[in-house]
Amino acid sequence: MPVGSGPVKDVAFVVPVYNEAEVIRGVIDSLMAVTPHVVCVNDGSTDGSAAEILKAGAYLVDHPINMGQGAALQTGIEFARVLPGVQRFVTFDADGQHGVDDAVRLLTLLVAGDLDIVLGSRFLGASVGASRFRKALLKSAVRFSNMTSGIKLTDAHNGLRAFNRHVADTIEITAPDMTHASEIIELIARNGYRYREVPVTIHYTAYSLGKGQAGVNAVNIAIDTLLRKVGRS
Repeated sequence: MPVGSGPVKDVAFVVPVYNEAEVIRGVIDSLMAVTPHVVCVNDGSTDGSAAEILKAGAYLVDHPINMGQGAALQTGIEFARVLPGVQRFVTFDADGQHGVDDAVRLLTLLVAGDLDIVLGSRFLGASVGASRFRKALLKSAVRFSNMTSGIKLTDAHNGLRAFNRHVADTIEITAPDMTHASEIIELIARNGYRYREVPVTIHYTAYSLGKGQAGVNAVNIAIDTLLRKVGRS
């Protein structure tokens, strides 16, 4: 079924949520215009996120403690897989940085391009409100990922992705924290998924920048990625 002419039932959005009570209602409302299947994994939030998710009418899946974004994504994907009729999946950040129009475009290309997974790239598109330091840090992460993952991308840690049932059924994210983004890229290479990058726009606001990962986390991601590779060798 095409996307863009009204809500469709073969698409599920997976949204990891950690202390996003301030903005999550608006994010869910925008996604509900695409599909009724919005799966929010409340990853041990200590604010009113769970209540806001329920008020908005999304599926609420609770982690009793904070397990990290990677773990929340894996939980959400597993939940979305059992929803009746769902064949396409989108990972979507809870802080309002992603655009629903971009998500719809990824979904359309997923089918039209005979692909397994479509990845958003802010470096093919735009980063509105990002500092030079943040852009430089992200580009450094791209170079590191390209050296270690086995595939070449322009954006290594973009949370906006659309993928088909085959990926949902076979992907297994084991990195619980922010290193999951690097692991997903490694899994694309290892599992031979047909992929494509497309331009998207990331909107950085004072709120989202306050929630963003610090530079030290980029170092931790690099170290964890190397340890994973050593562990498999």
